[in-house]
Amino acid sequence: MKMTFWLKAALGMAAMTLGAVGAHAQGKADANAQGMGPLERSGNTYHRAVCAHTNPRGQARCDAHVVTDAAGNPRAGKPGPGAPAGFAPADLRSAYAVTGTGTGTIAIVDAYGYAAAESDLAVYRAQFGLSACTTANGCFKKVNQTGGTSSYPRDNTGWDQEQALDLDMASAMCPTCKILLVQATTPSFADLATAVNTAGSLGAIVISNSYGGGENGSNSYAAAYNKPGVAVTVSTGDSGYGAQFPASAPGTIAVGGTHLVRVSGGFAETVWAGAGSGCSATYTKPAWQTDVVCNFRMEGDISAVADPATGVAVYGPGNGGRPSWLVFGGTSVSAPLVGGMYAAYNLHPTAASHIWATQTGGKHDVTSGSNGSCGGTYFCTAVSGYDGPTGWGTPNGGGGL
Repeated sequence: MKMTFWLKAALGMAAMTLGAVGAHAQGKADANAQGMGPLERSGNTYHRAVCAHTNPRGQARCDAHVVTDAAGNPRAGKPGPGAPAGFAPADLRSAYAVTGTGTGTIAIVDAYGYAAAESDLAVYRAQFGLSACTTANGCFKKVNQTGGTSSYPRDNTGWDQEQALDLDMASAMCPTCKILLVQATTPSFADLATAVNTAGSLGAIVISNSYGGGENGSNSYAAAYNKPGVAVTVSTGDSGYGAQFPASAPGTIAVGGTHLVRVSGGFAETVWAGAGSGCSATYTKPAWQTDVVCNFRMEGDISAVADPATGVAVYGPGNGGRPSWLVFGGTSVSAPLVGGMYAAYNLHPTAASHIWATQTGGKHDVTSGSNGSCGGTYFCTAVSGYDGPTGWGTPNGGGGL
């Protein structure tokens, strides 16, 4: 079905500074030297990136945005009795018609440690009636970037929030799957690529990556994201129009972002203005890509909810690192959501080739909204059929994946 609801445009940015985030409840040192991003607004919803938007060449930042109050403080997602704020697993599975019950392993690759990952995940899953996923029952496993189960990296509140989001979204889409959390020592392309290779060597059928950075200096790491038979989902970014790595690597499934709302009889979507898209300046066009204006790798391929104004419920580190219910957006939501869908249907794709082969088949075609200025082309403007911000649309069951 075609979506005709227009996304409320972001109303601008107000620069803010935030003191160093407190240490995690486990007492490990916070490695987040760069702090959070500036305060942003989507409609009436304030939010900010949990990883700073400035990152050196050869390093990635996470693409998660936490909903805040007007002062930029993370807003509790459960202000009173009842269910947490934000979309729950049942909402998300309904929006994308997910019925699969796969049992494979979803790998989550992120930087830094997260000592409370398993216990925070347990709260999320219990809240929504999902089966326990623990080390003890063999469902959950945490390793460092080389596969070790000790000597984990230092905790980092922003990346811990990213990890909480990723774990919860993978659980939402495939509660019957196993989860492997692979923690890179730093957010360098080198360490993250090592972690991705470790995830592949440990048998993951999906590897979700909710981070990105500039393409310069990325060439030697692109091969890590080329794993035929494994769904390597990657966020397209949270800063609007403009390509980023590793979403631009030809072996990935580049996942854009939408604004998801309830309507009579279901849900409707438009482009989230913060979602990344663009024509790579570095990577050649895969043979399966058929758009005619970009002569290099075009991102994205597919999309799912990402607007913080229509965010998802997450349990993880809040103010001072204390665990709480929060609401998150960013294409850090959409990448693990789509990854979870691949696992739910036990699919083994070759990059995004099947998405492009089926085009709008098995998908909701998102036709309204924009994520920037690109001369009115499909690079940043939603159109019928393919466009950069939402790819070929959002999943409608497993047929279009």
